Amino acid sequence: MVLSPVHHHDLWTIRGSYGVRPELPSGAGSEAVAVVEALGEGVEGLALGDRVAASAVTGAWAELFTAPAASLIPLPEQLPDEAAAQLVAMPFSAVSLLEHLGLERGEVLVQNAATGAVGRLVAQFARSRGIRVISLVRRGSGVEELAAQGIGDVVATDQEGWQEQARALIGDARVPAGLDSVGGEAAGQVLSLIEDGGRLVVFGAMGGSTMALPSGPIIFRDLHVEGFWGARVSREMSPEVRRRLIGEILSGLLSGEVTLPVADVLGLDEVTGAVAATLTDGRRGKVLLRA
Repeated sequence: MVLSPVHHHDLWTIRGSYGVRPELPSGAGSEAVAVVEALGEGVEGLALGDRVAASAVTGAWAELFTAPAASLIPLPEQLPDEAAAQLVAMPFSAVSLLEHLGLERGEVLVQNAATGAVGRLVAQFARSRGIRVISLVRRGSGVEELAAQGIGDVVATDQEGWQEQARALIGDARVPAGLDSVGGEAAGQVLSLIEDGGRLVVFGAMGGSTMALPSGPIIFRDLHVEGFWGARVSREMSPEVRRRLIGEILSGLLSGEVTLPVADVLGLDEVTGAVAATLTDGRRGKVLLRA
């Protein structure tokens, strides 16, 4: 292991509240940029010393870990370790979400948790697909924070008249879908901006495990609520689509159109501090662990 990010789903797994529970005892950490130190019998297409991205593994927060050879992605030299460590989980979730939603060019997606890793990436990858994203943030400082990363069309929900501001940005465009990664009352905020017959896609629950949704609009406006779990979507995805989406991610990162900020890099012996930093509100970028 060279660098490994601290993802929220890693912490959910540790708590025992994620969709998959590892067999115990188990290490933690699910993604890393790493160097191949040994190969199992019959492995082809990899060599000792190759720098690779590993994802959907168990125990990446360690000096050494094992991974299925077929899941490893050889990396171009131009891609820095800090970006390579985050290559798959969050970026792949973002492009998979956009692929799943199937929005047309010119249509609008509304999302919350816009300052989170997936929220930032959805906004960036959507731009190249011709999809506009209206991003809701909880505080005014989030608008400036995203603007510094080149992300616009951001509305702070702590401001009076935020719904009118969001609707003005939407204009006459269609809003077939919304993305909720917060839960609680924030889910209803996204729901309120979706067009009749639209979909609210639930990706996470950063603010609480219970969603507060008004029944009236769901009934009378024929709104639909559905879940999205990247791990399941990835398992069911064809190899051709997966390769195309990985190519889209690498292209965006290498061109600079997509960025993966890093908040801090800490040693494995500082994992408690890394977790605390990950759970700190207002953090800008991923916290990474180094071997």
